[in-house]
Order: sequence, then structure tokens, then C-alpha cells
Amino acid sequence: MVELKPGSKLQSTVCATEVMVVKGVGEVDLTCGGSPMAPAGTVEISGTPADGAASGTQIGKRYGTTDETIELLVIKAGEGSLAVAGETLDVAQAKSLPASD
Repeated sequence: MVELKPGSKLQSTVCATEVMVVKGVGEVDLTCGGSPMAPAGTVEISGTPADGAASGTQIGKRYGTTDETIELLVIKAGEGSLAVAGETLDVAQAKSLPASD
């Protein structure tokens, strides 16, 4: 479990992925590559992403839960997939702006 707080940075323990929390508060079972994430700069990368959890992350993309309670911005791409409580996070879709006439 890792504590989410907007602005905090987290890193994967099995690949180069690093994220910044945009939205979300409290303790969450956040994983990358099938392994728990940790506060940035506190652990070294060891091992490899698990099978089925290695579809990768893209720098500059926002990943979130389907209910939009958690949103993460990838600041360093890696090989692992992001997940919360076993649910894989998808790239968040851009919200359309209202048309101006």
C-alpha cells in the first residue's frame, strides 16, 4: 500500500516508470509491473515486470481508474503496467471543451 497525495512522486520497483499523483488521496494498492510502487528515490529497481503486467507506460500521459477517483501523470516511461487493486489503469481521455461561437 502506498499513500496517495496530489503532487507526490512514486516509482516502480521493477522498471523505470515514475509517476506524479494528480488526483487521489489515501492508501491504495498501486502496482507497476505487478509489484508495489514506492515513494520516488526510496528504492532501487530490481527484477522485471510480471507477465501480463508489462504493456508499458508512456511519458506525459495520464492514467486513471474508470471511476476517475485516481489519476497519475507519467513523468518517466517504463515497461510495467500501472494497476490499482488489480485493475489495470488506462490512458485518460482528454475532455472536450465546450464550443465557442
